[in-house]
Amino acid sequence: MITKAFLLAAGLGTRLRPLTNTIPKCLIPICDKPLLGWWIDLMEKHGIKEVLINLHHLSEQVMIFVNSYPTKIKFLFFYEKKLLGSGGTLRENKDFIKNENAFFILYADNLTNYDLTLFYKFHEKKNQLLSMALFTTDNPQICGIAALDESDLINSFEEKPKLPKSNQANGGLYIAKPEVIDLIPELEITDIGFHLLPQLVGRMAGWKTNDYLIDIGTFDNLQKATREWYKIIEKEK
Repeated sequence: MITKAFLLAAGLGTRLRPLTNTIPKCLIPICDKPLLGWWIDLMEKHGIKEVLINLHHLSEQVMIFVNSYPTKIKFLFFYEKKLLGSGGTLRENKDFIKNENAFFILYADNLTNYDLTLFYKFHEKKNQLLSMALFTTDNPQICGIAALDESDLINSFEEKPKLPKSNQANGGLYIAKPEVIDLIPELEITDIGFHLLPQLVGRMAGWKTNDYLIDIGTFDNLQKATREWYKIIEKEK
């Protein structure tokens, strides 16, 4: 059972301006609920008890929303005066997970219903340093792309490759052992995809699922997500 998660939510949402000039990307409403609300519901459903969320752009709005949302999850806020990058956030908060066997890393700009419990069972079975949730993409040149062997071990990973080796893309959901944080380099801005994951080739597993996931970072995707998510929540009622 995993009870702790990093929820990465400090992005500027530049591709969604002017909308994100006044609202942080993680609070953009999807079917009448802020994206962050859907994340809190998902994490609580799968037994996560404590979440460290990083903040930067319009941070007070995020704190107000979290503190008013009906949940039993304990939130820790980590404000980044200057953005550290996804890897930098993990590196600077190593103590948050020092006594854990494993923890989640989740990108808050995705909308998803991924079964985190099944994901954890996969991680336990594969017993690698990190497990990465994957989705099939039609545009591999704009994604982090993983190639897998027959045992689901990732034997190649490249961020935004010119010549993709597969169409299996990084979903921005990971389960990791605490040791991975020691592999994050001491850079001013450190990115998980560019600076950490390539070091884990041969030591991380890729999990495929038919569950729903979309990055809402563009207006086209935001509109698409709203249409599709409405159908999903109606089906799950």
